[in-house]
Amino acid sequence: MAGPNTLEFTDDNFDSQVLQSDVPVLVDFWAEWCGPCQRLAPTIDELANEYAGKVKVGKLDTDVNARTAARYDITSIPTVLIFDGGTVQEKIIGLRSKREYQEALDRVAAS
Repeated sequence: MAGPNTLEFTDDNFDSQVLQSDVPVLVDFWAEWCGPCQRLAPTIDELANEYAGKVKVGKLDTDVNARTAARYDITSIPTVLIFDGGTVQEKIIGLRSKREYQEALDRVAAS
């Protein structure tokens, strides 16, 4: 279960919540059956809490929202995309350290 600040993105709300956002958005593309995705989940929740009010942080289940996953050519999960101004600014494939996600968010937020 996602933390209180972790949003759920879907095919239906992706454009309004992510592409039209006034702040940067971190999207974790994941699936229930994916072990590395499960291990990344607590880190995503921590980032959502730490960046609350500055960055939107959320998850998109690729099994349920295949249209958006295909739109961004997600072929391996977990994949994290960081959007700003409606475009992808950072792409991180695979399970990485929390620090790598923080550094990517800080680069996008500073630009």
